[in-house]
Amino acid sequence: MDITSRRIALPSPGANQPEAWLDCRMAGPDDAPLLVFLHGFPEAAFAWDELLAHFGEHYRCVAPNLRGYPGSYSPPEVKDYRAQLVGGDVLGLIQALGAPAAALIAHDWGGAIAWGLAAMAPQMMERLVILNAPHPALFMQALRHDPAQQAASEYMNLLRRPGVEAYLQADDFAKMWSFFERFGSADWLTPELRGQYRQAWSAGLSGPLNYYRASPLHPPTAPTDAVMHLTLPEAMLHVNIPTTVIWGEADLALPPSLLDGLEAYVPNLHVTRLPEATHWLVHEEPAAVIHALQIALNRSA
Repeated sequence: MDITSRRIALPSPGANQPEAWLDCRMAGPDDAPLLVFLHGFPEAAFAWDELLAHFGEHYRCVAPNLRGYPGSYSPPEVKDYRAQLVGGDVLGLIQALGAPAAALIAHDWGGAIAWGLAAMAPQMMERLVILNAPHPALFMQALRHDPAQQAASEYMNLLRRPGVEAYLQADDFAKMWSFFERFGSADWLTPELRGQYRQAWSAGLSGPLNYYRASPLHPPTAPTDAVMHLTLPEAMLHVNIPTTVIWGEADLALPPSLLDGLEAYVPNLHVTRLPEATHWLVHEEPAAVIHALQIALNRSA
């Protein structure tokens, strides 16, 4: 199955607003049910290629580079990377492609965006599939009260620092490769994939890092930090569409304990656990992820 690239213009948000677009990787016939795949950090849309090739036989598969990532529009201000704005891009993309999507499938930061979209705009998707991205209420509580989670997520505070781009770009992105190697052996990181990642990072890191800078969810550095006093609206927390969570249980940054209590927010929930997979489960165990996703797509509501 061929994978093509296409720039998709987003519906105009209003008068005097700048043009916005997302660069997308696509596979499958235009008249097939729509699957939308959202990547995380420090990845890009190409991370989904194996799944696009597989599901493109029967679905219209679209994986955008989110705002700030290569080829997509990149607003300059940190405030432009708040979750509701990035989520608005995704809703605009689904609208442009012909809503609703048969499923929204999302990993890491993409998953953080997708949780909110499924709660606030369930009419735009029939199903939600999350890969190693914690529900915002459970993650907030862990960041506030769990020292182990605070330590595991300390890298988030590094990524929020002004000027950290130069540090991460030094020595052929040595610190960027460590994000993969820190959370697993990264045996999957072939020379071809390294080249794709290097090309994506060379386009600039400020946009991807601004997701961390714009978010109040990070390990607290003082009792006055926003995460310690943040109240998330109930409307953003409860997901009432069929939801499948696929979780690599060897994830050192986001341990499976973050699933505890999830059913309180997601009544129609199915969880598939991959005991040996880390945070990079799409690369490590693509066959298992494809199998779990196929079951989710076939499961009746």
